Amino acid sequence: MKFTFDRDAMIKEIAIAQEIISTKNAGSILSNVLLSAFNNSLVIKATDIKVNFETHLPVQVEQEGSTTVYCDKFMGILTSLPEGEIEFNQAHENGEEQAITVLIKPVAKKIKFQIKSMSQEKFPDFDSADDVPYFEVPSKEIKEMISQTSFAVSEDETRYFMNGVYFEKKGDLLNLVATDGRRLSFASKNLLGGVTDFPSAIVHPKVLNTILRHAPEEGTIAIAIVDKMIFFKFGTYKFGSVLLDGQFPNYERVIPENQAHNFQVERSDLMSALKRVALMVDKKAGRIYFNIEPGTLRITSQVSDLGSADEEIACQYDGQNYVIALNYRYIEEPLRGINSERIKFEFTEEMKAVTMRAEPAMDYFHIVMPMQKE
Repeated sequence: MKFTFDRDAMIKEIAIAQEIISTKNAGSILSNVLLSAFNNSLVIKATDIKVNFETHLPVQVEQEGSTTVYCDKFMGILTSLPEGEIEFNQAHENGEEQAITVLIKPVAKKIKFQIKSMSQEKFPDFDSADDVPYFEVPSKEIKEMISQTSFAVSEDETRYFMNGVYFEKKGDLLNLVATDGRRLSFASKNLLGGVTDFPSAIVHPKVLNTILRHAPEEGTIAIAIVDKMIFFKFGTYKFGSVLLDGQFPNYERVIPENQAHNFQVERSDLMSALKRVALMVDKKAGRIYFNIEPGTLRITSQVSDLGSADEEIACQYDGQNYVIALNYRYIEEPLRGINSERIKFEFTEEMKAVTMRAEPAMDYFHIVMPMQKE
């Protein structure tokens, strides 16, 4: 097996493979990336069993073949080499072990690396992503929906059915929902006109966050949900992920039908105040207090042995005073992705759900359950 490729183009693809691969054990096939060179094209595959990645790269193939190499070491070699054309040459040695010589050419001085490979026969087979019913959605829209929800999934593995983002088709609407039982994030867009019904699915955030990082802002993404798998395609990339089992909670019961009170603040004011007050917050508990008064929102940390923090910002509110205890992360994380200058909070009582949304309202919102005051 022998081919020549451009260093920078290969680094871009292997970097994505590194994100997919979860194990760092050099002896495991799951730490390897599969390289298959045919017809002046290199197919690259990586998997952690639950999430699959495939792409292809134009290369100059001198001798066709397939092999796998330890992904992290291969990436280290690539980044150490100067820019330009790299020769990848697999030479058989004694026994089953194979050595791969990577050369940089042309250069004034010779550079040579040898890295051991493992047979491609040991590499797990992928579920085919070619003959499944895809539908297309605008890349920008689905990326926004992922960014508004994926951070809110539960990390409690005993509640595995909340460890992913819920995908749901309701008429022409695509709904994405995530919850950890103490907060809920919801996004809904009219993207499915003419799309055949598909089963609801709980999607692992790992594949969604990879899509978020690498999908383009323009164009479309093709998605298919079938046989306990979800597939994504865009550009030269194909991703597949095993769906999470279980029954997602009835999220509609959590969404308040109406809330008696609301106040509005400038997003930049709230971001700055949270950043400062968080310096004095017990990170494990995360408790802060929203002291809501006419014209003023006072944000305070819980008093501790280390001290406390207290900051006032202007707010649009003219009702009675309330004090609501909240986890600061549950405000800060959605706040990063809300694309508006003003934020609106809706609530009814101090211990009932608080809704956080852009002002004017957009097609997403976040619900946070208050904490007990201490």
